[in-house]
Amino acid sequence: MPFSISLTVNGQPNSIALDDPRVTLLDLLRERLHLTGTKKGCDRGQCGACTVLLDGRRINACLTLAASLDGSTVTTIEGLANGSELHPVQAAFIACDGLQCGYCTPGQIMSAVGLLSEGHAGDDPERVRELMSGNICRCGAYQGITQAVLEAGQAISQQNRPVPAEGSENGRSAA
Repeated sequence: MPFSISLTVNGQPNSIALDDPRVTLLDLLRERLHLTGTKKGCDRGQCGACTVLLDGRRINACLTLAASLDGSTVTTIEGLANGSELHPVQAAFIACDGLQCGYCTPGQIMSAVGLLSEGHAGDDPERVRELMSGNICRCGAYQGITQAVLEAGQAISQQNRPVPAEGSENGRSAA
């Protein structure tokens, strides 16, 4: 018996009729919504190629049933850039050579965006590697990936710093 779910994907509201309650979010994104940036790697939650953000948290789309997501918000790799302006993580992956073949890159980037928004990485490369360990790169671009996450974290924290008020020293009133 078909049923519908409401799902916001990359800022766009969708009402989706599901014929099968076993449809995964990954298959829904790729086959129904034609958002093919999210990759199907292992289909078992072991490689991270299908990482997306669900209500701001990183998840493996291959392990998540679409039927359980009514009212949720999903962000995929297609939803990161602001027009032609790349997200800081996307720009850092390019600048740091955080990719080779590119197959795992969308999942790596989405995991990095989630990791940075969680605020746990700081500037520790070992911590970044540990927190990104659910995303496998068969080409071995880990050094570039780690550097990209660290650089994107710095860029994002610079963007989020308040601008000191005019006539103040270091953002503090001179009075």
